[in-house]
Amino acid sequence: MDDKEKLVTVYKACGQPEAEIVRGRLEIEGILALLKYESIGSVYGLTVDGLGQVEVQVPARFADRATEILGSAGDEVED
Repeated sequence: MDDKEKLVTVYKACGQPEAEIVRGRLEIEGILALLKYESIGSVYGLTVDGLGQVEVQVPARFADRATEILGSAGDEVED
């Protein structure tokens, strides 16, 4: 992945464990996925008002495929 390549959020998880599962699913399919989150949410395990929310991001060129994979797995994909 190029350092300047834009990342796109393809899923918003309600915590670190859920986000790790989604990231693993994408990586099995060959799509590099990164997690974006506020560190305090993972330290305290909070999921209040988006504090514990974790965004699963992929390079823009893989966004459509990632959305398709997650949608076919029955996961809710958010913009």
